[in-house]
Amino acid sequence: MSRTTAPAPDDRKDDATAPAGGLAHGLKQRHLSMIALGGVIGAGLFVGSGAGIAAAGPSIVLAYAISGVLVMLVMRMLGEMSAANPASGSFSVHAERALGAWAGFTAGWAFWFLLCVAVGLEGIGAAKIMTGWFPGTPEWAWVALFMLVFCATNLAAVKNFGEFEFWFAALKVGAIVLFLGIGVLAIAGVLPGADAPGTANLTGEGGFFPNGSEGLIVGLLASVFAYGGLETVTIAAAESEHPVQGVAKAVRTAMWRIAVFYIGSMAVIVTLVPWGDKAVVDKGPYVATLDHLGIPAAGQIMNVVVLVALLSAMNANIYGASRMACSLVAREQGPKALGRTFGGVPRPAVLVSSVFGFGCVLLSYWSPDKAFIWLLNTIGAIILVVWFFIAVSQLVLRRRTEREAPEKLVVKMWGFPVLTWVALAGMAGIFFLMAREEGTRIQLYYTGGLTLLLAAVGFALQKAREKAAKERETAAEQV
Repeated sequence: MSRTTAPAPDDRKDDATAPAGGLAHGLKQRHLSMIALGGVIGAGLFVGSGAGIAAAGPSIVLAYAISGVLVMLVMRMLGEMSAANPASGSFSVHAERALGAWAGFTAGWAFWFLLCVAVGLEGIGAAKIMTGWFPGTPEWAWVALFMLVFCATNLAAVKNFGEFEFWFAALKVGAIVLFLGIGVLAIAGVLPGADAPGTANLTGEGGFFPNGSEGLIVGLLASVFAYGGLETVTIAAAESEHPVQGVAKAVRTAMWRIAVFYIGSMAVIVTLVPWGDKAVVDKGPYVATLDHLGIPAAGQIMNVVVLVALLSAMNANIYGASRMACSLVAREQGPKALGRTFGGVPRPAVLVSSVFGFGCVLLSYWSPDKAFIWLLNTIGAIILVVWFFIAVSQLVLRRRTEREAPEKLVVKMWGFPVLTWVALAGMAGIFFLMAREEGTRIQLYYTGGLTLLLAAVGFALQKAREKAAKERETAAEQV
């Protein structure tokens, strides 16, 4: 049985961010817990899951369960490495330790790019909600306001980021728990005005697999990318009061969150609402379900929740991007100016990450059919690339840690190395499925191109550093 409690000594000594430029330790355990909890509840769940339901029908529950198992394995692997060596660079640091500087460079900058583009996408989504409430107001003005607020939040002490995320996550968690509670009552037939649906929606209209295996594949691909966001907690753990304890607890409880929030939600939705109902896509599955049950003002209630989810993601992604950039600079893999810290905060990295995110928004207005679509396609499979680096790094570092410092394994991957290889096989399978589907094949090409470019640059930098080190050694020997 794996241990999930931290050793008694002060675990800050193992914090890889300490030499990185003085990042603060301002996050408390309650912040970390809610960051992890809120990280699995995003707009992808509230809105994006509708497309998966439309494609897979009731089998979307199976799709989310399959991808959920993969995410659990990835998080367990990441938790093992992050508890052993907490670092604000998270998987980028682990990849560098396991595979070389090129791997850390590739994983880190790819993830930074993903987060920055995501900030722009979330800003656009939040602005659309606001313009719906305030017709006639320009979207760009709302995006600019949100960017200013969260840029300012992240420029201040890290505890401010933690407080924002704590309350954002609390609202999201409260909303989804309330939704699940209402759904269970409706399924049981005890909700006033709602009859128990039984299994009619699960077995009718084509059965559990109405679109066959192809529908399940589309739903599976949609569900995989809805799980993005869990990685941020391992980045934030490095700035918590007790990094090892924090990440161990967060990873330990991430498993049941996935089961309850994602798989539970999908089960409630497809049981209560016919999967072919157009409202599932047009309004979003949660709004469609609440409307189906006759809940007053369901649309506006969920719009508030989705807005909070989008703003929360903007806040978290600016934070994650800035810390990743700071970590990369500390390892001599980026412009030195980005690594400077002020009061424990990497403010240049925050500013650059925010500006890049806002630039993505401007591209959506100036060139929505070319440049912006290129950005969207490029980030399409980055999260899978990150997961691949996590799994390969864990294979290498687990053996090394067992030999050199077994006491650091306070979180252990289950069934090592079998389940690590199972996870890698699962990722390879998803890459294969993406290559089969016309809609996702282009994303695979663009993401692959970006990954190869970063790997080539990273490898060149690694060789240049190795050459410089040898020259210094030779010069020293001659003296």
